Amino acid sequence: MIFERTLFNVLEKHLTSKEIIVVTGMRRVGKTTLIKHVFDSVDSDNKIFLDIGNPISRSYFEEVDYNNIWENLKTHGLDKTKKAYIFLDEVQEMPEIVKAVKYLYDHYDVKFYLIGSSSYYLKNLFPESLAGRKFIYELFPLSFEEFLVFKGFNKKFFGNFKIISESKNKVEYEMTKKYYDEYLEWGGFPGVVLEGDFELKKLKLNDVFTSYFSQEVKGLADFSDLSKFRNLMILLMQRIGSRLDMTKLASEVEVTRPTIYSYISFLESTYFIHLVSPYSKSVDREVSGASKVYMCDTGLVNMFGKVSAGSILENAVFLNLRKYGKVNYYEKRKGGEIDFIINEKVAIEVKNKAIPEYIDSLKKLSIPLGLKSYYVASKLFIDNELVVSAQDL
Repeated sequence: MIFERTLFNVLEKHLTSKEIIVVTGMRRVGKTTLIKHVFDSVDSDNKIFLDIGNPISRSYFEEVDYNNIWENLKTHGLDKTKKAYIFLDEVQEMPEIVKAVKYLYDHYDVKFYLIGSSSYYLKNLFPESLAGRKFIYELFPLSFEEFLVFKGFNKKFFGNFKIISESKNKVEYEMTKKYYDEYLEWGGFPGVVLEGDFELKKLKLNDVFTSYFSQEVKGLADFSDLSKFRNLMILLMQRIGSRLDMTKLASEVEVTRPTIYSYISFLESTYFIHLVSPYSKSVDREVSGASKVYMCDTGLVNMFGKVSAGSILENAVFLNLRKYGKVNYYEKRKGGEIDFIINEKVAIEVKNKAIPEYIDSLKKLSIPLGLKSYYVASKLFIDNELVVSAQDL
C-alpha cells in the first residue's frame, strides 16, 4: 500500500515542467518509494526508472558520445523522438552522470527526476553543473500530519496559526493524543512507523543510525577519527534545544575547534542535525552567533540520547514548524527567550502545559520585537486563543 507524502503533489505537478527535479534527504526517509509513486503517475509508456547503484544501469551512461545513451536505453523501450521521462535513483553512486544528464536535458525533450541520499554530495555537485536547470527538494522523516496518514487517521491541518488555534477541538485532540505520544517516542522514519512490534522498531531505528554512519559518514567524509565523530553525534543528541558552544564541544570530544566545525557542517549537510540561528532585532542586545541544535528524528534521540520529555517535545515541534517557513529563536542576554520565531512574524513557545504565566511572558517578549502574533504550543489541550496544540502543527 502506498501512503502519500505531502511532497508528492509538488513533484507530480513538475511532470509538465522542463526543469530537472532533484530529491535528496537521509536514507530510510522514503525517497525511492515517493519517486516510484510519481513514476507510476506518469501518463506515458516512454519512461524508465533506473537504480544507479546497479553497475548495469551505470553502464548505460558510460559513453564518450552522450547521444549513444539513447541506444542503450532503447533496449528498455525508450524512444528519443518522443517526450521521455527518466528517473534515476542513487545518483551519488555515479557523480559523472550529471554531465550526461545536462547534455540530454539541453538537446532532447526529456524530463529527469534524480534521487540522492545526501545533500553533502548533492549541494556541492549540482549548483554549477545544472545551474538554471534544476529544482531541489528535500524529503525528511514523516511530519505528524504524514504520520497520521500512515496510521490511517484522517485529520485536517492548517497553514495559519490563527486558524490552528481557533480550530482546535478537544474530541479530536483526545483521538490523536495516543498517536502523538507514539510519534514523540518512535519518530517519523516510515519503516519504523509501519512496524508494529516494539523490538523490531528498535532494530529498525538502530539500522537507520548504523546505515547513516557506515554509508554517509564513512562513504563521504574524510575524518581521521570516526570514534570522536560518533561521540559528538551522541553529545549533540543530549543537547537538543541548546546553543552550541564550539569550544566546550571541542574540549569534550578532544578535537580542535576547526574539526568540530567540520563535524557540525557535515552533520547538518547530511540532515542528521538541524541548526536554528538567533533572531536579531535592534531594540535589544541578543545573544548572537550561536545556533541551537535539533535532531532529525525523535525516535533516534530516544534510542541514543536519553533526554527529557520536554526536549523531545521541543524537537518534535521544531520538525513540524519547518514547513511554515524560516525558523529562528530569540534569547536576551539577561533572561527571557522565545523557542521559535517563524518567518520573523510569529513567536512560538513550547510547553507541556500552557499556563497563563507562560502566555503572559511570551507576550511581554514578543511585543517589543514587533511580533504581533504569538502562541504557546502546548502538549496538553488548553482552550485559549493564544494556545495551539502541539499535535495540530
